[in-house]
Amino acid sequence: MKELEILSLYDLSNTIAKDFLARYTYPWECLKELKEYIVELGKTLPKEQYEEIKENVWVAKSATIAPSAYIGSPCIICDNAEIRHCAFIRGSAIVGKGTVVGNSVELKNCILFDSVQVPHFNYVGDSVLGFHSHMGAGSITSNVKSDKTLVTVNVNGTKVETGLKKFGAMLGDYVEVGCNSVLNPGTVIGKRTNIYPLSSVRGYVKENSIYKNKSEVVNKG
Repeated sequence: MKELEILSLYDLSNTIAKDFLARYTYPWECLKELKEYIVELGKTLPKEQYEEIKENVWVAKSATIAPSAYIGSPCIICDNAEIRHCAFIRGSAIVGKGTVVGNSVELKNCILFDSVQVPHFNYVGDSVLGFHSHMGAGSITSNVKSDKTLVTVNVNGTKVETGLKKFGAMLGDYVEVGCNSVLNPGTVIGKRTNIYPLSSVRGYVKENSIYKNKSEVVNKG
């Protein structure tokens, strides 16, 4: 399933985790080892650029963090990132350069590439968000199936096994997710695709498309 591969979804030059992601074929394969990798990477970060504000939490000196934000361990927050009022980073998170984590946003076990925006009331768990991707207000990644079975990715009727109980969404570069949308477990969205507001999305959505509903996905003109 080439369309699901890391190199089909992302330009790895736009994340501090590029060497880590390059170890894998599919982006969700990194989730089990992300926590350990963050600790490993954090110890190598230049002290003139990053400050370890508490154990295994490294923050770039150019980043802005609201006093009300909570940042759990381990975590890396890169240059010029903005962590706004009441953001809740539970841990095992990489926040890329220039990325915005906004009011009441919760992150857990995820990689946010550079210039990502999750600015208002978003939940991002067990997910990878590509360069310049944006989640509209209230949109979330749902990362556990209601029956608690292992997550699969549906690609045109073919189910790809992931072996994971927790898997949110993989957003390619330049993906736009409309307000109050739910990205169900096992969602993979190809790069430069737009998701309409109030959508419930499941499985693979092809790149360069507009998702209006599950029966109407059109190519961008």
